[in-house]
Formats: sequence, C-alpha cells, structure tokens
Amino acid sequence: MSWWSRRRPEGERSRDAHAGKAHACEIERLVEERTRELSALSTHLQDLTEKEKAALARNLHDELGGLLTAAKMDLSWLQSRVTGDPDVERRLQQLGAVLDEAMDVKRRVVEDLRPSLLDHFGLPTALRAHVESVCANSGLRADIVITAEEDFPKDVAIGLFRVVQEGMTNIVRHAHARAVRLELASDGQLYCLKLIDDGLGIDLAHPAFRWSRGLTGMRQRVRALGGRFVLQSERGRGTTLRVELPRRAG
Repeated sequence: MSWWSRRRPEGERSRDAHAGKAHACEIERLVEERTRELSALSTHLQDLTEKEKAALARNLHDELGGLLTAAKMDLSWLQSRVTGDPDVERRLQQLGAVLDEAMDVKRRVVEDLRPSLLDHFGLPTALRAHVESVCANSGLRADIVITAEEDFPKDVAIGLFRVVQEGMTNIVRHAHARAVRLELASDGQLYCLKLIDDGLGIDLAHPAFRWSRGLTGMRQRVRALGGRFVLQSERGRGTTLRVELPRRAG
C-alpha cells in the first residue's frame, strides 16, 4: 500500500471501492445486454435468411423450372421435324445436353437453398440423403446411425440440417478424412446429433478457427434453439461435432 493510500481516510477509500464495484457491475450489465441484443439480431437474421432461401427456391423451382421444361418440349418438337441435315441434328442434340445441364444446375441450387426432402420426408431422410450424396461425390465412407425416426419441429429440423450441411462442407474442404459417421438420436428430453470424421483434426485454440463464420453460425443456430454445441478435436485424431437440443413439451 502506498503512502498516499495509508494517509487517505478510511471512509474515502471505502467510497472509492464501492464506486469501483458499482462501475464494474454496470459494465457487466451493459455487456450482457448488448450480447443478448446481438444474439437476438443474429437469430432474427438467420430466420429471415431461411425464409428468403425458401422463397427463392420456390421461385426457381416453379418459374425457372417451368421455362426449362417448356424449352425441352419445344426442342423435342423441333427434333421430331428436322430430318436429313446432320449439322442441324447435331446442334439440336447439343442444345438438349445444355438444357439438361441447366436443369441439373437448377435442381442443385434449389436443393442447397431449401432441401425438398426436408420439407416432404422429414429430417432423418434429408440427413441420410445429404450425407450419402456428399460422401459419394467426395470418396468418403459414410456410416449413418439414425434412431430418431420421428417428426421434428420445423425450426429444429432446419437448424440441425444446416449444422450438418456446414459440418460436411468443412470435412470435405479441410479434414482430409476417409470416413464420416452421423448419429441422430432422441429421448424424452433431448435431441442428440453427432458428426464425426477421422481426418487431420483442428487446433481449436487458433484464432482463425475460433472466429470462423461457419463455426459462429453453427453455434448461434444451436444457441437460438436453447441447445448445447460442443466441438472436440485433436491433431491427427479427427473431429467430433455434438449438438444437444431440448425437446419441447407437447
């Protein structure tokens, strides 16, 4: 303690200490308030983004899909009436191949925006199809264990699907894995999801990873649903992503 502190009256030191504590409490309150506001804003933006994706997917499916289908029908009409000119027939065949490719691109874009399987057949089917498709295209072995064969609430279904979608993207881009395991289960209290790979693993303490947008987005989705997001990894031992979401009564 300094000479000046020893000489100051006890009452003055006590008032300063009390003022310091009050100031610290006020700062903590403001930080918590701003954190709640930012969390609510992030949740709102994610919800808005999902609605915009769904609307765009519908428009692409209905309007662009209708135009491409009409173009294919007109092309078939032309092909049935053009005979005897190999160059014209070859060009029409090329045009048909281009239209087929355009329809495939449209289908993939629509599925990325809003997977139709999720809306029509539910989360378990959508997850199986997505993980199997990504693994088949990337040369990964897929092990899928889904015991929660039930109707999930819409917000839970899209939240878990987006987490798996982002997780699979990271595995393909960065993990150099050979196999992926997906687990989805539920009990009376929780929905439990795990996504496991046998890749290189990651440094969880690295700032570039800790503040990545993909990871932040996954965490925020889970937090908005009142759940728990855990990522475990070691260099050379792969990565495990685990999500636990509370089930709602009724």
